[in-house]
Parts: sequence; C-alpha cells; structure tokens
Amino acid sequence: MDSMNEECGVFGVYKNDDFIEAADAVFFGLYALQHRGQESAGIAISRNGRIDNYKDMGLVAEVFKGDRMEEFYGAKIAVGHVRYSTTGRSAVTNAQPLVVSYKSGTLALTHNGNLINASGLRTELEEDGAIFQTTIDTEVIANLIARQANEGIIESIIKTMDRLKGSYAMTVMTKDKLIGVRDPLGNRPLSLGRINESYILASETAAFDAIDAEYVRDIKPGEIIEISEAGIKSYMAKPSEKTALCIFEYVYFARPDSYIEGVSVYGAREKAGALLAKRFPVEADIVSGVPDSALPAAMGYAEESGIIYKKALAKNRYIGRTFIQPQQYMRERGVKIKLNALRRNVEGKRVILIDDSIVRGTTSKKIVEMLRNAGAKEVHMRISSPPVISPCYFGIDTASHEQLIGAKNSVEAIRKLIGADSLAYLSAEDLLETAKEGGLDFCSGCFTREYPMDVEHEMGKGNKLILEQNGQ
Repeated sequence: MDSMNEECGVFGVYKNDDFIEAADAVFFGLYALQHRGQESAGIAISRNGRIDNYKDMGLVAEVFKGDRMEEFYGAKIAVGHVRYSTTGRSAVTNAQPLVVSYKSGTLALTHNGNLINASGLRTELEEDGAIFQTTIDTEVIANLIARQANEGIIESIIKTMDRLKGSYAMTVMTKDKLIGVRDPLGNRPLSLGRINESYILASETAAFDAIDAEYVRDIKPGEIIEISEAGIKSYMAKPSEKTALCIFEYVYFARPDSYIEGVSVYGAREKAGALLAKRFPVEADIVSGVPDSALPAAMGYAEESGIIYKKALAKNRYIGRTFIQPQQYMRERGVKIKLNALRRNVEGKRVILIDDSIVRGTTSKKIVEMLRNAGAKEVHMRISSPPVISPCYFGIDTASHEQLIGAKNSVEAIRKLIGADSLAYLSAEDLLETAKEGGLDFCSGCFTREYPMDVEHEMGKGNKLILEQNGQ
C-alpha cells in the first residue's frame, strides 16, 4: 500500500450520568481513531449552555497534552475529529470541529467524507453574501444548516441533506443535543454505542472498545439520530434506493478490530487472502504481509495455501508525523525508515508478499528491492484488492488518474515496474464477496470507474480539475 491515505474520524458523546467524563471519552475515542487522520485533531464541548473548542495540527496526544483536557471537564456533550485533508489544504484553519455562531445559537460540526458539489454550493452561498473562513466543504454544510436553523435543527439538517451530493458521516452538536447524520448512500461508516446511560457516536466500533462502551447499531444510510434529554429519536431523512459503502474501509482504512455493518474488518481481510490463495497459487517457502493492514490477508493466504506464515518485514513503530505526512516525497523517503527486511526469515527463500493495494507503485518497488537485497530468492506479490484505476471523489486521498500505476499499465507491466517475479490482484467480484453479509451495496469506483452518482455532472469540469490537483 503506497499512497491511499486515511480520511477522517468523528466521535461524539452525550453524557447522561456521572459514569464518564465526556471530554475524556472523546479524547480516548479519537486516540482509537487516530489511524483515520493524522494531520489535525480537535474537540468541542457543550457546558452550561456554552460551546467551547480547541483544535490544532498534530496527533491527538500532541494537541491535547499537559493540562489542556482539564479545561473541558464538566461537559454535558462533546464531539471530536481527527483529520486527513481531502479537500482544503492542511492548515489549522481547516481543522475540525467547525464551530459556527448564527442567529439561533451555536453549533459544532465534524465531518468525514467529501461533497462533490461543494464548489457549486459555495459559489451560490458566496453570491448570497456568505463569507467563508476555511477552504473545506464542512463549512459549506455548516452554512446551509445555520441558514435554515430557525425551522429547528433537525428540519434544517433534512433540508441541507437535500442539497448535498457526495459522502458524509457527521456529528452536529448544539448546546443541548448531539446529532449523528449519515449520507443516503451510507458511503462513510457511523455507529451508535452506549456506556451505562450515556450515548456515543463514532466512525468505527473499535473506538467504543477504547472506552468500554457497547455497540448498539450502525446508523442507517440517510438516517439522522438525535440525542437529547428526551432520549434518542431517529429520522429517516433521506432514504436512498441504493447504497454504496466504501469497500476500502474493509481493505485498508478501518482498524481490523472494528465491525462495519456487522461485518468483521479482520474477517473480511482474511477472506480476501484466502481467495487470493485459491485464485493465484504459487510455489513458495513463506507467506508474509506488508504491515499492518495486509497482515490479516497474509494470514488468510497462508492458512488456505498451507504455506507457513513468517514476518518478512519489520516495522518501526516509533516514527513520528514526519513520515505520515501527505506529501509524496516524504512517503517515498520514509519507506526505509518505516520498514526493513528480516534477513533471517527471507534469505534464500521464495517469498509470497501480500499487500492491500498498489497505488503509485513506488513503495512496492522499494519493498521488493529491500527483500531481494536481504537475500530473497523470489518475490511473488499478491494484492488483496483490484488495481486502482481511477481517483476517489468521496473523501479519500488517492492519486490523480495520471499517477495511478493501474490506470495506464497492465498487470504484467506493473510486475516489471516493481520488479516482482509474479503479481496478481483479487478481482472486484471476489473483493465484494468478502463483506457481503453486511447487507449494503458498495462503492468500488476506484477499481471500476463506476461511481454511485454522476461525478462529472455534479462536480462540473472546473471543480474536477481542482480535486485532481489536490490528489483526489
């Protein structure tokens, strides 16, 4: 996996008893979601009818170090966000939660996803007098909600959803409510949890485990969940005839200990590896995986093939943010710092190396070279997803079409470019089979160029160019 980067993570708490401290719960929840965004982190709270927030660039532990969290104690409601920039440059002004004051009060908004019609909506709002402080599509959503909030926050969100095209899983916090919103396609995950009498919203169920909360259910596509003193209310605001959960959640983004739509992420990855072994067997001495997201698939391949699993690559777990920045040159320079071959395990061996994807191909080439330099006799790469042939427009940082190695090269050509002895990819059909028990259909546009909506029409040619320049 060489440059398909995380999106964002959202987390929210509505405190109904003294069993938890809301701000602490959000801190640990964001810590559990750190893999989804490593550029910025933020928390907003509602306490005594007032909303306060703090956000900055950096990891959760960097942003909220020292006694920073003590300023948030006593909150009734809290929401948090970790970010990897998809639209809008990487800067503290674009960090979330986004707090907006309007005539009916104040709200805090966190958003995971990407609006493909954000540019058109922004232009429309600016022509109507709106002034924007950020370059993110989240502010477009906040502006639309605020403009109609005199009709009530839920009605305002419903009307806003009518205008939005794209993906979004959101938490909205007012002074007395916590609201969860999931787009009609269900493209981004969002789940409801509970700890004693308090309620939690999170991008992944692994975040519930971090605070000993129990999973209740997934928010349905097109659903709004309102949590207040009156309890929980559900509104099917915008039901869709089709669903399109991002299949890459199972391939790479989500933590292996998470469940999405009731499907184990680890289990789906393990199935992908087993299917690879069935479809593309090869004689070898060991099976290994590129840490960390490809390890379950490697285990599945080894079990199905009967070939022993051994670590071929050691990962440096003490690297800082320097090597998880979005810039391509940093990713390339960081490969040898992040990974190193285990000569003892690979020397003289025929190695089957499992990875979850190949995007640009630069990292795969360096890893193959690394294994050969450590004495590997053969290196056979097996990829637990199809070739990435098209950019994502729904909130994931992929490369532009011109940079995608799979968009312009055959599998054999890619094999030669990365220097492997053989190369095979899992088919799109097999990949979708690994998580079908969840009951939702999937978006696999990055593999098929078939998106769940007319991307070019909704974005317009100008906005498409901007997004491709931003690396989407």
